[in-house]
Amino acid sequence: MGIVYYSRYLEFFEEARTELLSKIGLNISLVERTGIYLPVITSHCDYKRSAKLEQILNIKTSINKIPNVKLKIEYEVSLYENSTLIASGYTIHAFTNSLGKPQRIPTEIQARIVESFNN
Repeated sequence: MGIVYYSRYLEFFEEARTELLSKIGLNISLVERTGIYLPVITSHCDYKRSAKLEQILNIKTSINKIPNVKLKIEYEVSLYENSTLIASGYTIHAFTNSLGKPQRIPTEIQARIVESFNN
């Protein structure tokens, strides 16, 4: 059909999320080595328009609330050429230990997120 398959948007979200967390000093691989994991427990995407294959897209990511137990990351996917909104959505992540048991956000991770709000 010449359009981006719907499930690819969740892959775009994942890549954008990893980039966002890295920019605020939370490299996921390093965080996981400390025994902290951030599994996706909810994902949601609203499709506004179809992106065509080979179009360049911008993905804006944001954390709009300081997390305690869950982290919500929001996404907006738009065309690079004219900023037309293609899709928007969010993912919610739990903080867990290596056994998958939920836990409160570690203070050092929360501090990085709080610091990003101040910049």
